[in-house]
Amino acid sequence: MKKISIVIPTYNEEENVQPLSAEIVKIFHEQLHNMYKYEIIFIDNNSIDKTRDIIRLICADNPNIKAIFNEKNFGQFNSPYYGLLQSTGDCTMLICADFQDPIELIPEFIKEWENGYKIVCGIKTKSKENFLVYLLRSLYYKLVKKMSQVEQIEHFTGFGLYDKSFIATLRNLDDPMPFLRGIVAELGPKRKVIPYTQAKRRAGKTKNNWYSLYDAAMISFTSYTKIGLRIATIFGFILSALSMLSAVVYLILKLMFWYSFPAGMIPVLLGVFVLGSLQLFFIGLVGEYILSINTRIMKRPLVIEEERVNFD
Repeated sequence: MKKISIVIPTYNEEENVQPLSAEIVKIFHEQLHNMYKYEIIFIDNNSIDKTRDIIRLICADNPNIKAIFNEKNFGQFNSPYYGLLQSTGDCTMLICADFQDPIELIPEFIKEWENGYKIVCGIKTKSKENFLVYLLRSLYYKLVKKMSQVEQIEHFTGFGLYDKSFIATLRNLDDPMPFLRGIVAELGPKRKVIPYTQAKRRAGKTKNNWYSLYDAAMISFTSYTKIGLRIATIFGFILSALSMLSAVVYLILKLMFWYSFPAGMIPVLLGVFVLGSLQLFFIGLVGEYILSINTRIMKRPLVIEEERVNFD
């Protein structure tokens, strides 16, 4: 009998973990009964509420439900990725703990996997989240998709099903700063897309803020685009040429109209401020690339575990 793994990353989800696990178990008992074995793996990113206590109680009641407790909070990308690597099923699904990923699609995902697809992606076509956030996400996806040499998947959060062959690929990457959405687009085999409407969070508060969204955007941008550095090079060349041309023009005009052509300080100040601001912008952009490189070459572990529950 084939085995399905369900990986659920958590951070302060005390109101969601019990009903979510109950609903998933219900789906396997009622819709997939005697067809598949299952394991549910909670990977907790150092929650500070009662999430861990509730997960321990859930694991005590059901040996098919397992848990990994991280020593610290290792970020929104490392922890889910590490959870995928610990799965043992013939395929693995990644699901958020806040009920925004529709778990009722689990049978449909498995059906498409049985049809031969190694990856089945859930793609948001609509969302009940904040309209401004959804709009900014849409613009960002379109922008990165145009700039990237690798095909990017719009409105893909990681919610999906991955065959064990692709999980093996993830294990061999040895990437200390993995960006699953980009890896699926770049290295993943032929995939099936299943559209869905993203629901509102069932309970609790979202852990995403503007900084975490910016962090995700910059990891994607620096990992899968070269255009930032190319723009810096092109702008630097163009502005240098314009500066040289302006200097020659001013020199000629001053020599031709020595007494009637006041050069003044305004052109100098404008040049200093414009060039200075552009330099600061591109230094920051180059710094983002260097930060990405620095994180990857340090080869630090994805997470450090504090405890495992129900693992043999």
